[in-house]
Amino acid sequence: ADDYELSKIYDLPVVQSVDERGRLTEEVTPWRGMFVKEADPLILEDLTKRGLLFKSETYRHTYPFCWRCESPLIYYARKSWFIRTTGYKDRLLANNRKINWYPPELKEGRFGEWLEGNVDWALSRERYWGTPLNIWVCDNCRAETSIESIAELKEKGEAVPDPLDLHRPFVDEVTLRCDKCSGAMRRTPEVIDAWFDSGAMPYAQYHYPFEYKEEFKNRFPADFISEGIDQTRGWFYSLLAISAFLFDQPAYKNVIVHELIQDKEGVKMSKSKKNVVDPREILSRHGADATRWYVVTTSQVWLPTRFDPEGVTEVARRFLGTLKNSYSFFALYANIDKFDPGEHQLDLDQRPPLDRWLVSRLNSTLLAADKNLSDYQITRASRLLQDFLIEDLSNWYVRRSRRRFWGAEESPDKLSAYLTLYEVLVAFVRAVAPVVPFVAEELYQELVAKQDPQAAESVHLSDYPPGREELIDKKLEWRMSTARKIISLGLAARKSAQLKVRQPLKKISVILPEDEAPQLLDGLLDLLTEEINVKEVEFLKDASSLKRLVAKPIFQNLGPRFGKKVNAVAEVIRELSAEKVEALRASGSLKLFVEGQEESI
Repeated sequence: ADDYELSKIYDLPVVQSVDERGRLTEEVTPWRGMFVKEADPLILEDLTKRGLLFKSETYRHTYPFCWRCESPLIYYARKSWFIRTTGYKDRLLANNRKINWYPPELKEGRFGEWLEGNVDWALSRERYWGTPLNIWVCDNCRAETSIESIAELKEKGEAVPDPLDLHRPFVDEVTLRCDKCSGAMRRTPEVIDAWFDSGAMPYAQYHYPFEYKEEFKNRFPADFISEGIDQTRGWFYSLLAISAFLFDQPAYKNVIVHELIQDKEGVKMSKSKKNVVDPREILSRHGADATRWYVVTTSQVWLPTRFDPEGVTEVARRFLGTLKNSYSFFALYANIDKFDPGEHQLDLDQRPPLDRWLVSRLNSTLLAADKNLSDYQITRASRLLQDFLIEDLSNWYVRRSRRRFWGAEESPDKLSAYLTLYEVLVAFVRAVAPVVPFVAEELYQELVAKQDPQAAESVHLSDYPPGREELIDKKLEWRMSTARKIISLGLAARKSAQLKVRQPLKKISVILPEDEAPQLLDGLLDLLTEEINVKEVEFLKDASSLKRLVAKPIFQNLGPRFGKKVNAVAEVIRELSAEKVEALRASGSLKLFVEGQEESI
């Protein structure tokens, strides 16, 4: 390739001494017909004998190999048809700047740099299968013409079959009459680069410009596309190259570029390294939803993902298992009580604080998730939803509300618990449907479709749940969050003191920050006493009443001063009362009596 580029710079003739089989041609008389790799050592030997060899050595360098059989390849100059993309490179760069890239550094980095070094697009391929290149060449004068539609081909073609098949070999039989010399024109044998087909997708799907012009106009450019990092030179480029040429605008507004999947050690998967994870085994064991949720929540999709099958197992258990268990808990008691959500209504302000808190947390989560999804932060949105399910809904609300479902009689509190859990489950299932479509559909059918004939037939035909500001109570969320923090600290203190939770204690003392009044926890104190298993919650202004000052001897300071009496001095220091320790701290010195003598520290 480098030799060819130099030949263009210095106007040198293109000499092809290798044929299409990789063998030296007749002109290379000593080794004609020999495979180039077999001839290499013989050529070196000949150059050495004739004193023409400057240097011969083995060195490490990049070299192309066949991706199928790993045979070494050689670069071979071939005539080809090109699109002169260098002629509108500035338009490519300008339109790239209109696209929102995720991650953003790709815009001016990998993709932008690729556009800066743009070379003309080699459009043709010497293959049999593919879209036939729509160029006809005259046998006599070599004039060329491009056919732009079936109608034009039928109009200008000779002996066009009916029906017309545009694939090889049928289209090759259609000839044209040359406008310049009346000679026969035949289609050039090449097919079009498949990347051109992919880049033409926005137009081909509507058969534009021959049909559906309004539909195309309303839906172009695409709001969003996504593909792997390797598509910077593939689909991302072909889409932009065609749309910039035709319309001087990009074919897509936003693009998420996802990185490649690695093994759990961060090594690229390869059959030769035997570190490839069989997707069929993973999908068979855990399903597509668990796999998808794992990949989305493990790391941002544009970062390399270390794929650990055990991580999918954990997702199936922790996230999907929790979601199904939460539904099963609701369904169990709803079926026992024959609860029909369509027959009941209860305003939010008439529900207990725990229910109002869960509704508020749901809507705060939905707002945050929707904002992140709008910013294409899929991982952040999914993690927010996962945390809500596990920490707020399951570990806190359902656990705290179990007894409310046990009562035999229907009460306002039980009805509130049913309605709240039902509404939250329905909204949550709709929120996670884009990432776990199968589980979400299964639960939606049970929760909604079978209950309400007027509802959307599928969760994927319903709207994404909007977070409603009017249902959010930030003060209540703060109060519950504070209560849960106190409970967490109280349980940690129990563990530190080796006091089991089942052992009741008299009271727990709590110090709140100065700007947080204890009254803000009114109505939630029962949560604290029940969770920590104490009789009373005591709020203190400061920790002074909880402190017990003690003095400890530091021998490396006392030894040089008191010598043999150091142990006696240390014992007196250990027995100092809290009042004397406070006096020492206040004045900086204290008189002691050690073995009948007064000493000062």
